[in-house]
Amino acid sequence: MLFKMLSLRVGMVLFLLLFFGSCEVVTKQQQPPVENVTAFNLDELQHRTFNYFWELADINNFQIPDRYPKRTFTSIAATGFGLTAYIVGVEKGYVTRAEAAERVLNTLKVLYNLPQGDEMSGTGGYKGFFYHFLTYENATRFKDVELSSIDTGLLMAGVLSVQSYFDGENETENSIRQLADDLYRRVEWDWMMADEGTMSMGWRPEKGKIIHTYKGYSEAMILYILALGSPTHAIEPGVWQNWTKTYPWETYQDQDFVNYSPLFTHHYSHMYIDFRGIQDEYMRGKGIDYFENSRRATIANRNYCLENPENAVGYSENCWGLTACDGPGYKEMEIDGKNWTFHGYSARGASSVYTRDDGTIAPTAAGGSVPFAPEICLPALQYMWETYNKDLVGEYGFKDAFNLTWEDAQTGEKGWFDDDYLGIDQGPILIQIENYKTGLVWEVMSKNPYIIQGLKKAGFSGGWLENIE
Repeated sequence: MLFKMLSLRVGMVLFLLLFFGSCEVVTKQQQPPVENVTAFNLDELQHRTFNYFWELADINNFQIPDRYPKRTFTSIAATGFGLTAYIVGVEKGYVTRAEAAERVLNTLKVLYNLPQGDEMSGTGGYKGFFYHFLTYENATRFKDVELSSIDTGLLMAGVLSVQSYFDGENETENSIRQLADDLYRRVEWDWMMADEGTMSMGWRPEKGKIIHTYKGYSEAMILYILALGSPTHAIEPGVWQNWTKTYPWETYQDQDFVNYSPLFTHHYSHMYIDFRGIQDEYMRGKGIDYFENSRRATIANRNYCLENPENAVGYSENCWGLTACDGPGYKEMEIDGKNWTFHGYSARGASSVYTRDDGTIAPTAAGGSVPFAPEICLPALQYMWETYNKDLVGEYGFKDAFNLTWEDAQTGEKGWFDDDYLGIDQGPILIQIENYKTGLVWEVMSKNPYIIQGLKKAGFSGGWLENIE
């Protein structure tokens, strides 16, 4: 079970626990409803969240910061989300198509030209994959982080989104399509496979491949579909069936679904693929699709928070959402007669697989689930925006997380609110709200031949796939 938990975001939890473990925890008094704040508005939330990617991209290498205002390193997954964010920005009128195309082209040029090799430092990746985190200075490997399969997959999802969106016949957009194609085609997905027929979580030049692979349901759906669709380094079609055989289908919080605990695992693949009405063999057998599966996971997450078995402060019908996110920092303490163990960045969540709940709520949990269950997600976003606006909302939308149970041992002040925004949590909010409103990214990706090929090799049929020639 521990290894499954550590699979989330491929090493991020362990790395950030070590990296930020000694950071000072800032506590803020729990706030009552705030008067005279700007009323919640989806367009305002989207615009502020878009600006995280547009304004904070590095001015030299155009990579997206892992977090802000702390400057640590850039994140290749966040850069993938950033590429897709630029599409949303064009359609929303935040930037012009020409401005976005120029930014995209510059980003792709940097990615393609980064040195690739098996050296321990000085490269951006190897065999087409990229390191999980890159330095601000020259966009090369940050310390000893892994060459990440899932984060490369999320980057490539963003790369393919701009390939399909920028379809104009001019020099810039022609170059975008060609560079996107070159980046995707050079990823050696088959090299990253393990002997047992599932994909390794990554590789390090010091040790080789990570022994843990993607088994059981997770965000890796998009990873396997990209690997299946490759015209140059495709994995075997049977890999999909190997993977689905390890799914944990269980009843949890009155919902029958393929379980996994943090909600982001039910978001990431759906940001890029419209799973409504299309089914693989596994889901045909269950009589639902993956979109419905994510809807049930969202409801179960909220139901757990409503049950609130840990008696965390603040949980309610509109204040819920457990996923991987920042936290107040590792500390054991007694509060009102109950022993609590708090965590920093951690894979929080609730399902039959495991539960980790220290009272920390992340707005991205509801934000990324808006298309699945808008009737419960939109009220949650509104409540959090308007109730805790002073501490939770800033120039780039929602800060990453908050914990109303936390108590400062020295001052007695209650409540912790994050100072940082996280790129990989900003992306689902922006992109999934747009998918809810217009289906923009789903429509763009439904035109990509590599995505179509990957879905068909995995055995998907029905729905919009039946209209593809």
